[in-house]
Amino acid sequence: MSSIESVLSTLASWVWGPPLLVLLVGTGIYFTVQLGGMQLLKLPLAFKLLFRRDDSAGDVSRFSALCTALAATIGTGNIVGVATAVKLGGPGALFWMWMAGLFGMATKYAECMLAVKYRRTDSRGEQVGGPMYYIADGIGKMWLAKIFAVFTLLVAFFGIGTFPQVNAIVDGAEIALSVPRNITMVVLTLLVAAVVLGGIKRIAKVATALVPTMAIGYTVACVALLAANADAIPAAIKLVIDSAFNPVAAGGGFAGATVMMAIQFGIARGVFSNEAGLGSAPMAAAAAKTKSPVEQGLVSMTGPLLDTLIICTLTGLALVITGAWQGDAAGAAMTSQAMSDGLSKLVGSKIITIALLFFAFTTILGWCYYGERAVLFLAGEKGRLPYRIVFVGLVAVGGLLQLNMIWLLADVVNGLMAVPNLIALLLLRKEIIGDTRAYFAAKQQQVMTEPAQAS
Repeated sequence: MSSIESVLSTLASWVWGPPLLVLLVGTGIYFTVQLGGMQLLKLPLAFKLLFRRDDSAGDVSRFSALCTALAATIGTGNIVGVATAVKLGGPGALFWMWMAGLFGMATKYAECMLAVKYRRTDSRGEQVGGPMYYIADGIGKMWLAKIFAVFTLLVAFFGIGTFPQVNAIVDGAEIALSVPRNITMVVLTLLVAAVVLGGIKRIAKVATALVPTMAIGYTVACVALLAANADAIPAAIKLVIDSAFNPVAAGGGFAGATVMMAIQFGIARGVFSNEAGLGSAPMAAAAAKTKSPVEQGLVSMTGPLLDTLIICTLTGLALVITGAWQGDAAGAAMTSQAMSDGLSKLVGSKIITIALLFFAFTTILGWCYYGERAVLFLAGEKGRLPYRIVFVGLVAVGGLLQLNMIWLLADVVNGLMAVPNLIALLLLRKEIIGDTRAYFAAKQQQVMTEPAQAS
């Protein structure tokens, strides 16, 4: 196991080296500049569109499509991922997670806008789309589209989709609720099988019911912790910003971190959490009932805001304020320690366990859908059932792997998935920018003509 971890660690360091970090953040910065900071200026419109009814072609509502995407993104990355980033990169990693979330909103807009523009109707009458389709049809590179689909399948099987989520659920239930690992794994497997066999509509229905509830519940708990320690918030924020640009010395259970470590782990875990640039959310966005690619892009860009800039920030500040980041605990145990210290031992551990159960479960569902889209693109309808069987099987054994190996494996396949998608976004940048400007120009013209018509 140690030799495998060593190989994975080397691969993760190579994959998440400066080239990918520059490509990820640089793509977000580029679209932020070219679209005039749209992720901030058009945010009110995005939330307005989120709840507007649209009976256009599609399988689920805009809200359900966003919930399906958030089901995949709001997961262990918000609890375990943040803890891992701060443990390895220091408090400064949280700052770089903010950067990944802020610029990731622009990237998320671009990829989800293209997903609707290039979506198709499959043999079942369902709307399908995502990077595979805008790579194949938009830039005419079928070989690159297939590479992306293969990487998506690997992420669904061995990255975000199964092992990190299952491991988090099993560990949390064992530590906080004293439930034997085998029992948790069996129950989880049965629940996943019951939902995923129903396809996108059942997944969306479950996600729409669970995601808002779990996100609000966890947010309330974190806000209560911060409110109880309000006087420590300014110092915590100062430490986060200082540590983002200066090395942090070892102390307690913290091994010390360089600035590069803060950047690397902050951005890697930020992307793991919000998935901006990975190309996953576009597959859910393509199923939305909408006639406007731009409007769905606006709705989808709220994902990184909710996931990283709000929920991950709350987790990170809780870790810093309570000093849990300097302790010996890691992963979910570290966040649980923060909650226990900040609230109470009884309440804190239960909050983290319940949050993990819901967060990780919905992430499994969302990624099962993404992996299925990849299989259908590669193998057609005949690959649907075998894929679901294999996916459920991996969920069944996901709790047997070690935490370090799981996260290293997830980092490797996540990074590989991002590359083809980011290349496609940059090659299609003129379409993204042109269509967006045309949409808002038409909206402006409509506003100007309405008063004249009324008079």
